Amino acid sequence: MADIRPFCAYRPAEGMEDRIAALPYDVYNREEAARVVAKNPDSFLAIDRAETGFGPEVDTYAEQVYRRAASLLREQICAGKFIKEGKPCYYLYELTMDGRSQTGIVACASIDDYNNNIIKKHENTREDKERDRIRHVDVCNMQTGPIFLAYRSDEMLRDMVQEAKAEPPVYSFVSEDGIGHRVWVIYNAERIEGIRNQFKKQNAIYIADGHHRCASAVKVGQLRRQEHPGYTGEEEFNYFLSVLFPDEELYIMDYNRVVRDLNGYTPEAFLDKISQDFQVEKAEKTPFRPEKKGCFGMYLEGIWYKLSARDHILSEDAVEGLDVSLLQNHLLGPILGIENPKTDKRVDFVGGIRGLKELERRVHEDMKAAFSMYPTSIGELFAVADSGRLMPPKSTWFEPKLRSGLFLHELEDLDLKDRVEFR
Repeated sequence: MADIRPFCAYRPAEGMEDRIAALPYDVYNREEAARVVAKNPDSFLAIDRAETGFGPEVDTYAEQVYRRAASLLREQICAGKFIKEGKPCYYLYELTMDGRSQTGIVACASIDDYNNNIIKKHENTREDKERDRIRHVDVCNMQTGPIFLAYRSDEMLRDMVQEAKAEPPVYSFVSEDGIGHRVWVIYNAERIEGIRNQFKKQNAIYIADGHHRCASAVKVGQLRRQEHPGYTGEEEFNYFLSVLFPDEELYIMDYNRVVRDLNGYTPEAFLDKISQDFQVEKAEKTPFRPEKKGCFGMYLEGIWYKLSARDHILSEDAVEGLDVSLLQNHLLGPILGIENPKTDKRVDFVGGIRGLKELERRVHEDMKAAFSMYPTSIGELFAVADSGRLMPPKSTWFEPKLRSGLFLHELEDLDLKDRVEFR
């Protein structure tokens, strides 16, 4: 039984939404983030990546960076750039890319559901990557980047969402990357109760994207529980900001691989070696995009090949049967010697949003070969999470990306004047 509840969001004042909304903090390096903020000081990236307000001599994770984030957030709220909802609501967030739309329910999910595995994971997290967001959320007293969650499609939830979308949205804009964004607020008490009760019938909710942000949000909630030993469980710090999408609407793109060398093989010897586990043929259409599971593209020496996994390496296992596992376990690992793709500098990963021409560019510039992948399905993600296991690194690439700054979740109701000094 999932506890998905409404909340009083801080959200942009009318007319500020398109200036404030920003891509997630972790899609930029420091230099890229600084350029975005210099162009648009209202971008939420100025808060999510507050080091952009300092010179390179200040460490990204210095305490003054988090203080600046809290100060900027307070200033923007006091300046009227954000408003706070007067009562707990659900919100709908629709994103449209290339003519297809997906609509998520913006709400708060329970840290107890995370700890009790009702909210299921499919990736490990690293403590060093969590530490930054723990500090950011704690000092700001706000969760600023929603976690991308998925649920199994539900007819009643679908109907309630469509009914709410019949009303005018509070935001409607197109971001610089061409993604359409629309937001509705669900004020109706009966509809709110219906949505919450319907989520209670969901036995599992799945993290689609944002494992590190989710783990960080949960740990901040646990810290607040330690500071408030008499907590009831109803306090806002027991919940974390999320957008929940039905599985039928989600779009997972390919997450492709490029490798730096052939591990000592000549191209001819390499092709011969991989033919033991893969049928190798020159692709008729180039660049080659795999059209089904068990099929891969390979760009080598200016030629696109089609690789088809032979029957003896196929598997029905939830993890071993993934295409990313087949490539890793039968080519990248045993032939190219890339045993740990998380740490091996001889392999890099290219999100499908960049297109297959980017694979060709990388091979011509700094790599030896590239592999195009058939996308992992949402059903495969659910199967791995349900089995309590983990996907290989870089298995899924979700598009479009949720924007930060459109919804903020306050952990404790503190006076604005005290927010900077709170931590």
